[in-house]
Amino acid sequence: MAHEILAATNAVVTLDVALPGIVWPWLVTVNMWAKSIGTGLIFMLFMLLRMHPESAKNLRFSTTVVAFVFINIFLLFTLADLHQPFRMWHIFVYSHWTSAIAIGSVMASMYLGLLTLLGFLAFKKNDVLFDKVLLWTTILAIPVTLYTASLMAQCTARELWQMPAESAQMILAALLAGSATMLLLGGNKLSSEAKNSLGVVLGLSALMAFIIYMSEYIFGPMKAEEIAATIDYVKGNGEYAVMFWLGQWMTFILPMLLIVLSRASKSDAILKLAAILALVGLAIVKHVWLMIPQLLPMS
Repeated sequence: MAHEILAATNAVVTLDVALPGIVWPWLVTVNMWAKSIGTGLIFMLFMLLRMHPESAKNLRFSTTVVAFVFINIFLLFTLADLHQPFRMWHIFVYSHWTSAIAIGSVMASMYLGLLTLLGFLAFKKNDVLFDKVLLWTTILAIPVTLYTASLMAQCTARELWQMPAESAQMILAALLAGSATMLLLGGNKLSSEAKNSLGVVLGLSALMAFIIYMSEYIFGPMKAEEIAATIDYVKGNGEYAVMFWLGQWMTFILPMLLIVLSRASKSDAILKLAAILALVGLAIVKHVWLMIPQLLPMS
């Protein structure tokens, strides 16, 4: 009877079973990690130019170039993850404005255009116009770094990826990655006061992100059975338990402790170590959080 109905209505069945296995692989992890750096650097440059202008005035060009590179990595891995990458132009020509992918692609392209303009202005040393364009670039960086959260929240049967928790995690990841990268990029160009400000941003973003992760870890299973089953992958002898806790320590706990230690000892080396751990750990944390909901059978 089902076949007769399909024939009568000329319906074409393109997918009638759940997709097995991992749909979003490590390519998406690199995508989110690179996007956090590409947007977070602009947040930090904007902050430093207003709080510590003398310290950050020579970082305009280098920061813009690094942000430009990481946003291109983000776009490249986004393209590589598409099932039909050579049809990506359909997103722009046949845009569907209820799709997070279409909206995000347009915003990311605009953001890349503004970064290109910033790079040109920094190269020409037109600081006045650079700072004006930087304001609009910083504003656009907010939805660019948030759009992945909306994309994940649209996924059905993925209770762990919910707004607004994912939105907060995306912003905090950008602040953490941006401050860590700026500490490494700025080096001796940054004053002690500027480094302290970046350290505060890194420490607070790590603290708030850690609180959200632990809230999901402890209280999430009370909300839905699916979350309880998903969290089992990072508990006890779970498949991703070691990677999960390694990421939590590297990204959040150790950097927080090292930042406190660096402020007490006034050690730049300890602060740089915190930045490196945070950047490496962020990739691990993002990968675990991306993988574990996809391991849960949908039937």
